[in-house]
Amino acid sequence: MTKSGTERKRVRRAPVGGITETPSKKSATKKDVFQLFSEKVRDNKQLESRWAILQETRVEYFRGKDFTCFLRNHSDIKESLGSDKDLEAEDIANILLQKNLIVRCDRVVKTVRPGKKKLSSWPAHLEIHPEQVFSENDAFFAWTFMKRQTLWQTIISFLWPLVALAVCLFPVYPYRCKIVVLYSCAGALLLLVSLILFRATVFGVLYILLGKRIWFFPNINAEETTFRELIRFWPQKDEGEPPKWTSRLTYALAAVLIIILLRRHAPDEAARARYQKKVSNIIDDVLEWSPTLALSGMMDRQQPVVNATETIHPSNGSTSSAAEETYVGREVNSDEVDDESTFDDEADHSKHES
Repeated sequence: MTKSGTERKRVRRAPVGGITETPSKKSATKKDVFQLFSEKVRDNKQLESRWAILQETRVEYFRGKDFTCFLRNHSDIKESLGSDKDLEAEDIANILLQKNLIVRCDRVVKTVRPGKKKLSSWPAHLEIHPEQVFSENDAFFAWTFMKRQTLWQTIISFLWPLVALAVCLFPVYPYRCKIVVLYSCAGALLLLVSLILFRATVFGVLYILLGKRIWFFPNINAEETTFRELIRFWPQKDEGEPPKWTSRLTYALAAVLIIILLRRHAPDEAARARYQKKVSNIIDDVLEWSPTLALSGMMDRQQPVVNATETIHPSNGSTSSAAEETYVGREVNSDEVDDESTFDDEADHSKHES
């Protein structure tokens, strides 16, 4: 017996191996759910994180133990997982690792540096761990997806080209605007230099006198420093061993020697005055420059210069005779000067012979 067309269609539409299309949709939904969960966790400020260098790339990372404590204290964030909200922190982290939303990292420097008691809690340089499994013991995990941009970041990204254009157009600014920009930049530069010198001075004095390593303000030249760390004034706790008195004495002698050399080879008042005048002239040239003066200078250069030796062709005869008389008078005067100079030379020669 032959089967009807409807039964053939049913047979063709029957799933192979009992696999239906519903699980694929569920897996896609789960992927979106875990992506949304990762974004919420990363945007939450309660999960402590830092920035580090991973394979020449700046990444944001967190510690495994902090992730477990965060999910334990903020169970409401797990509600976005839907049916997987009852999973443990370790299982959730393993799923994030499988979906390449996070990657497990390890510290590059695995030995304690001289003068330190233990390894840094937040290393500045990381490398990928060979075992991509969640762990709480000295394990670090970096986010692999791009963080969602905020409205302010979008606005600033559009303003950057305008800022670059404004910097290029600085020479055509009005004089008052140039003064404001000049003093603002000079004040910012002076603030940075003063901050660096203040940090170094305080560190050196406390290191030599008390043997303490105290850095007020973080290092502004560090690549992994965030804005939150830049505005922190109070220093972190010193985890290293106290320095020996010999090293403190060596640094004290070196500081005294540097100060003596700087005082001995410092420029005098005349040299400082010349340097100040030179710098002020350069600044005045920049401030007083304007497109009008530049165009006027170009016009002056383009004007032809009349040579005094060229023959003048007057329009009438009277003017020609006057010009010729002036020219002849000039020749006579020059001849008289030559005769007088010759007479003076002969008088001097006769004096020497006598």
